[in-house]
Amino acid sequence: MGNPGERLAAAVYDPFLWLGERRGMHGHRARLLRQARGRVLEIGAGTGLNASLYPSTAEELILTEPVPAMLRRLGRRTTRDPRVRTMSVLGSELQVEDSSVDTVVSTLVLCTVPSVEPVLAEIARVLKPGGRLLFCEHVRATDARLARRQDRFAGLWAAFAQGCRCNRDTLSLLLDRFTLEKVDHARWSGMPSLVRPLVMGSAVPIR
Repeated sequence: MGNPGERLAAAVYDPFLWLGERRGMHGHRARLLRQARGRVLEIGAGTGLNASLYPSTAEELILTEPVPAMLRRLGRRTTRDPRVRTMSVLGSELQVEDSSVDTVVSTLVLCTVPSVEPVLAEIARVLKPGGRLLFCEHVRATDARLARRQDRFAGLWAAFAQGCRCNRDTLSLLLDRFTLEKVDHARWSGMPSLVRPLVMGSAVPIR
């Protein structure tokens, strides 16, 4: 059943994000996911906020989520979509074949994993030649003052937000293993300033 902390986090996840979703994140998700094609794998699907936004071009949906309480909510949200298969795995241990996925999706996930590199290595492994990573992540601010604030409160934020790293330079980490096709910068309106800087776009593995 998972521990009480995980159950509480799953219960408050959607309400906590509600204002941010209303003020733009839902639209960011929708625009990003319009690009999903073929066999799609989403890492850290959480409670399934992306699930209803996948277009018909996403023919198969493998939605992964390692936290049991989140996975149960994800299952309830997607039970009527015949394309969906849910899977309880870590992003660093994806249980799918090499070069078998057309699209990998990561939205607000790479901030929470203990180490980004193993997750990116797995994404690169499972993508077919020509396959793409679609990402929307909050990142370290380019504004020096906000970046200092992120550093100052990083520990407190991580304790509050289930390990989320508000000051992680995710875009630079992506560049170590992927070629960026497109990157847009935006703000996560309706959320604390520590996590407002956003990047979203698409990338292909460096082969």
